[in-house]
Amino acid sequence: MTQNIYDNDAFFNGYSQLERSISGLDGAPEWPVIRAMIPDLRGRKVLDLGCGYGWFCRWASENGAASVLGLDVSEKMLARAKTSTLNPAITYDRADLDNITLPVAAYDFVYCSLTLHYLANLDKLLVQIYNTLTPGGSFVFSAEHPVMTAPGNQNWITQADGRVVWPLDNYLEEGSRSTNWLADGVIKQHRTIASYFNLLIAAGFSINHVEEWSPSKEQVNARPEWAKERHRPWFLLVRATR
Repeated sequence: MTQNIYDNDAFFNGYSQLERSISGLDGAPEWPVIRAMIPDLRGRKVLDLGCGYGWFCRWASENGAASVLGLDVSEKMLARAKTSTLNPAITYDRADLDNITLPVAAYDFVYCSLTLHYLANLDKLLVQIYNTLTPGGSFVFSAEHPVMTAPGNQNWITQADGRVVWPLDNYLEEGSRSTNWLADGVIKQHRTIASYFNLLIAAGFSINHVEEWSPSKEQVNARPEWAKERHRPWFLLVRATR
C-alpha cells in the first residue's frame, strides 16, 4: 500500500499550514501554467487522482465538468474535501493508487497533482489511466522534478563562497528515498525524466506538452525568497493524450 503520510498528525498539521493548503489553487505557484494545459472541461467527466482537499475537483465543476470524482488514500484529506464541497456533481472516495482498478473509457479528463512521486507501481497506474480515458481524452499531471527527488539529502547546501547549490546525486539510481519534510520518514519514489516519459509511451499515451517548472522572474520579483528556486526545476508538468 502507498505510504499514507497525509494521515500522520504531524505531517497533516504541517501540510495544512502551507500556502497551497490555505489558498487553494491560487496558492500553488505552478497553477497558472497547469491551468493553461487543461482542456475545456464543459460537459466532461473528470477524475482527480490524489485529490487532497478537493480544490481541483471544485474548480473543474465550476468550469463546467458534468461530473467529478476525487480519489485519495488519506482519510483526513477526504474528510476536509467533503466538508468543503456542497456540489452533488462532485464525489470523493478512498483509494490506494498503487493498487487500483479503474473502469474502462469512463472519463474524458484525468488530473493528478503532486502525487505520482509517492507511487511505487507507476507503470500499472499509467496503464489504468490510459484505459479509463475515452478516446482523445487527456491526462495532465504534476510531480516533483527528478532533480528534486534524486538526492539522498534533499536540502540546499551553502558553499564556502556563500553560493547556495542543490546537491544533485544518485540521479540514475531509481527507487525510494526517505526524506524529512513536515514529518520524518516521508517516502518518495525517484525516477528519471526518461522513465516518466517511457512509462507514458509504454502505456500508449501521446505526449503533448512538457514543462520543467520553476518560478517565473515575475514571481521571484514578488517573492524574493524564491530566487534560489530558479537554480533548478521544482516540478515536472506534463499533458498526455489517449
